[in-house]
This record gives sequence, structure tokens and C-alpha cells, in this order.
Amino acid sequence: MNQTPLIFLGSFAAMAASFWGLVVAPQNTIGRQQATLIQDTGAYYPASRTGSAEAGAQVYRAQGCAECHTQQVRPKGQGGDIDRGWGRRRTVAEDYLADQPVQIGALRLGPDLSNIGRRQPDATYHLQNLYNSRLLKPGSLMPRYTYLFDVRPLGEGVKPSEAALPAATEPGFEVIPKPEAIALVAYLQSLAADVPLFSAPFPIAKTNAAAVVAPAPKQ
Repeated sequence: MNQTPLIFLGSFAAMAASFWGLVVAPQNTIGRQQATLIQDTGAYYPASRTGSAEAGAQVYRAQGCAECHTQQVRPKGQGGDIDRGWGRRRTVAEDYLADQPVQIGALRLGPDLSNIGRRQPDATYHLQNLYNSRLLKPGSLMPRYTYLFDVRPLGEGVKPSEAALPAATEPGFEVIPKPEAIALVAYLQSLAADVPLFSAPFPIAKTNAAAVVAPAPKQ
């Protein structure tokens, strides 16, 4: 008996099922997602990045930051990201709707940056960290991005620039961030996946049930 047609139909069915499960179904569920309207503010999350933050995303990509940093907070039970304060909830696909390309990260040698804009909003901190992270954290493994800055000698009696980093180099010089460094910091400040979503609400804090149950009133 010739079983070639049955083999062909079985192979075709397997390929069709794989295509449906790996391409069509994800596109129908994830590809059609829309930004969420925040009722309290009337704004949409996630918002598209513009200006310096948008340019900074390209600097982030060009410098290979995703090789050492992730942008994905793992849920409770799959790591201690939430307990570390890296995010109030797990990261979901909707968080990346405004990103092109998505920069989830390849390896976590440094802290997760999903919410670095909330954890550390100070621009001066980020600029100093980029120039020389060991000034802030001795023993840091983060490379120095000195080429994103200009080091200028200060003439006698010359007042340092207002844009100069504090205590970033030896006396007699000043360190001025280039536009690329300023844009990169603007991008880092924009990273804030801290809006509760239907698919990723904030975890409910555990309480001691025995402590919160009121005693029954006396009859």
C-alpha cells in the first residue's frame, strides 16, 4: 500500500500546526497589543520616546549596553528582582511597545535597568557613572566611557563650566559630557516600567492573617 499521501499530509499538518503556534497565534495575541490608558493622568503607557531619550536609545544600542544589562524584571519565584527593588512587578510584552528595537539584554553582569529612571533619576549620577563608575562604586566592573566626554584644561582663574562633572578628574581639568552622553542619560531616565497592567498587576503584599482578623464581638 502506497503511504506517501498519508506521510505528506502528516508532514503538512505538523508544519501548519507549528506555523500557527509559533507565528500566527503570537501575532494575534501580542502583535495587536495597544498602549494602556492611565485613568488617573489620561496618558498612555508606554509612551513613545522623543528628543534626547530617543537619540539616547541608539547610543545605548551602539555602546552595547544590552550585553551587560537586562531590561526584564523577573516575577516572584523566578528570581529576586522585585525584592531587590528593580521593579514593582514583572515585565511583560506590553512594556516594549514603544521600543524599536527591543533591548531586553543578553546577559546580566550589571543591575537590571527596567526602572532605573525611577530608582535613580539624578542625571549627574548617571554621567559620573558613565565617565568612571569606580568613583561611585569602588570595584565596579563597568567599563569607563571616557570618549563620551571632553576633558579640558582649566586656565588660571578660569571658572569651570556649569556642565562640568563634580570631582570627576584631577585638579586643573574639567570633564564636559558630549551630546551622546547627555542623550544616553535621558534614555536611562526614561526607563520606568512601573505602571500596573491588567496582565502584570503589582503583587499583593503578604500579611499575617492572624494579626488582621478582628475578634468576634461579644454577644
